[in-house]
Amino acid sequence: MLIVDAQVHLWQGHVPANPGHRQIPDFLADDLLKEMEEAGINAAIIHPPSWDPDSDNLALEAAHAHPNRLSILGKIPLDKPEAKSQVDGWLTQPGMLGFRFSFTQPHQATWPTDGTMDWIWPEAERLGIPVALMASNYMSMVAPIAEKHPNLKLIVDHLGRIGGSTDAECFATLPEMLDLAKFPNVAIKATGAPSYSSGPYPFSSIHDYLHQIFDSFGPERMFWGTDITRMPCSWKQCVTMFTEELPWLSETDKELIMGKAVCNYLAWDISE
Repeated sequence: MLIVDAQVHLWQGHVPANPGHRQIPDFLADDLLKEMEEAGINAAIIHPPSWDPDSDNLALEAAHAHPNRLSILGKIPLDKPEAKSQVDGWLTQPGMLGFRFSFTQPHQATWPTDGTMDWIWPEAERLGIPVALMASNYMSMVAPIAEKHPNLKLIVDHLGRIGGSTDAECFATLPEMLDLAKFPNVAIKATGAPSYSSGPYPFSSIHDYLHQIFDSFGPERMFWGTDITRMPCSWKQCVTMFTEELPWLSETDKELIMGKAVCNYLAWDISE
């Protein structure tokens, strides 16, 4: 089974601003690949974090050096004039599969609502650039974009959840996200799942919510992943939570969710 982690971070010389992540100054490609090897992870998609201003270059170097193991969903400064000149050649960069916007910095908080992002949707659709969004606090923005730009592939990060809560409280707004399943150009990253449960492995308190997401989006639009540097368990347990503890997933479902589907959606051709 091809196992592809849909979200990891690399950084250098900066302790993560998010205290949920490992509070270490460096987490480099060699560190990542060593842990991937130990856990049986075939490949991973790097999301350059906002706390390291050079994380984009770090990701590009890693993907260039390990093209069959690492790829990128990158970011641009949408509020800066130079951003528009970066879009046309975006997918020509080694390992680059699309965009990812997280809105974690204070100056980014209004981007989804103040018009800053309006120009990126038609451009990304025109160029076939998928866009991942940490839309937990902006779920209402996704449907209008998906409807207006039907050829734009969108991904909602982290099951559409907000960090800091667990179980029923965390998934209280799930119906709003499930409504997005009617748009064939919206997919869900099931990243960080263990962190949204208050219990120990296998984190059974959220299994029903995962089942609802699966029933709505199906295995072609539900992507396993971890955000491993903030997980409360081992990478291997993040894998087996899905491959061994969710009996309603068929073997074909697992093959898609654990790696094939995200590669298909993002057009990542991993050479064996």
